[in-house]
Amino acid sequence: MKKFRIAPMFIIGAVILIIDQITKYLVVENMEIGESIPLLGEFLQLTSHRNSGAAWGMFQGQMIFFYIVTIVVVALLLYIYKKEAENNFLMQLSITLLLAGAIGNFIDRILFQEVVDFVDTLIFGYDFPIFNIADSALTIGVILMLIEFFFTGRSGDNERNNSRQK
Repeated sequence: MKKFRIAPMFIIGAVILIIDQITKYLVVENMEIGESIPLLGEFLQLTSHRNSGAAWGMFQGQMIFFYIVTIVVVALLLYIYKKEAENNFLMQLSITLLLAGAIGNFIDRILFQEVVDFVDTLIFGYDFPIFNIADSALTIGVILMLIEFFFTGRSGDNERNNSRQK
């Protein structure tokens, strides 16, 4: 029996997307760009920041590039979900997180021509680039997908081959 868990994954993705957009809205409405609010000293602060590029500020101002890449990535993730994620909870969850993150930042790029970032951390003396909830979903989604590919060994091809051998 095929098990895609569409409804639960949709709910998870929608909740992440809603939290992402609400937190960004609160930052935009209540903080000046560059303003910081310490939460845990220097370790964790809310800092209002805008990024017109990708991670670590790469490709600044290349909005057409980001629009095209995001549309292609979302289409590819939906295709992979349908073709490879059957009966594979970890793959479904990773794709859901990747979709929520990609769509969250895509909304910012459409609305503001930049992404609203606000989570500012200092880890072991390294001032990590400021990020947001969508970025966190993308990072966790990638980590889960890597775990799926390299550690659990349950890619779609392995499951199909195992079911044929039974």
